[in-house]
Amino acid sequence: MDMQTDLVVVGGGLAGFCAALQAAQDGYEVILLEKQSETGGSSVLSGGCLAFAGTDMQREAGIDDSPELLFNDLREVGKYENDESLVRCYVANQLDTYAFLKQAGVKFGATLEASSGQSVPRVHNVDPADMVRLLQARAVATGKVTVLMQTAAQRLVVDPADSRVVGVTATGDAGKFVVRGRAGVLLTSGGFCRNAELVHCYAPQYDNAIFIGGEGNVGDGLRMAQKLGADTCDMAYIKGTFGKHPTDETNHHSCQCVYKGAIAVNQDGKRFVDESISYKLLGDACIAQPYASAFQILDHRILKSGDNSVRILDFERRLEEGLMIEAQTLEELAALIEVPVDTLIATVDQYNGYVDAGDDPDFGRRHLVHEHGALVRIDQAPFYAYPSTAAVFGTYCGLRVDDTLRVIDVFGDALPGLYAAGEVIGGLHGAAYMTGSSLGKAAIFGRVAARSALAALK
Repeated sequence: MDMQTDLVVVGGGLAGFCAALQAAQDGYEVILLEKQSETGGSSVLSGGCLAFAGTDMQREAGIDDSPELLFNDLREVGKYENDESLVRCYVANQLDTYAFLKQAGVKFGATLEASSGQSVPRVHNVDPADMVRLLQARAVATGKVTVLMQTAAQRLVVDPADSRVVGVTATGDAGKFVVRGRAGVLLTSGGFCRNAELVHCYAPQYDNAIFIGGEGNVGDGLRMAQKLGADTCDMAYIKGTFGKHPTDETNHHSCQCVYKGAIAVNQDGKRFVDESISYKLLGDACIAQPYASAFQILDHRILKSGDNSVRILDFERRLEEGLMIEAQTLEELAALIEVPVDTLIATVDQYNGYVDAGDDPDFGRRHLVHEHGALVRIDQAPFYAYPSTAAVFGTYCGLRVDDTLRVIDVFGDALPGLYAAGEVIGGLHGAAYMTGSSLGKAAIFGRVAARSALAALK
């Protein structure tokens, strides 16, 4: 049953299907392997945000954004630990990828929001499950893409003559077989948040965190490449995302009231962080608090400023679902969430004073989120608390790649015939994370990787 094609793609999430569709549109054949019974992986569990800059939607909304500002934000939020060449690759290809998605029929929400790491609103929102299904259908409809479900890649196949990766061994319904790619193999197999052993190896502080990701995200693509000597990067920056309700099993995504003006307080009723920073860094701060939990404290004005069409800002829907704790006074709210009443009132009063003065000497908060938005007082009843912890939605680290998405080995050389894109790679995010850059890099780098690999066949 051995098979041959132009490009082998391992993993059926957003990166895999963007790569497959791009390859097919360029006239090449693809075999995509997905080990689960359904495609989508972690992509379909995400908040559905993609970070693009300079789009027609932004211009129509009067938002002044640019590739240069996007580049600067990505570098700054990543604390300059990210790979500058990879960030430049993201920026150089993001508008073309936005057009690619629109041409494929992807529908973006009508509103744009600012979120983690963004100086201006650049959250382009989609239904992620619909997007992946659409791209899969478009790819298959070309007649050039074959999707093999419940088919697990196990090892990379290397040509002994030149050490080039030429395919994968796989197992499926028909047993074990080999799929060979004339242009090589593209790994889009996701991260490893479902592999407790690997998470403990790189981030033991998150041993007891909530993990949410594709069922198949156990790091098999990472390990297959490591067996050939592949290098890794950003492994020290695995972080949980702040804003996940500790007991809610319906909503897989986080809720970011802080980015509309809420404050975060711990079980003692005290602030503990600058709430405008990346929600990955907020996750680190939350994990260090008593019981690894906190409350987002907001008022009616902040609640109404949310956007129910954006999953991380759907405050009113969370209230309707009974996830927000509501009270007419801060005294009542403190009693309901069992934090010291006097402390919570003093914390909110002090913060409101900082807002009035334009200076937060405790934590240095200057904006709602990153460099965007003026701070607001918390003083309009009713008042609300949203219980929050940090959840690991993705590992945001992995294989080292260059700006053509070739996998790089521990000696700094490219592993010939091996490419990677999506969550399986590191290098873009660095120390923290901009909202929309995970789905963004999946779409952008999936296309770039496919074209890089297939260039060898021209």
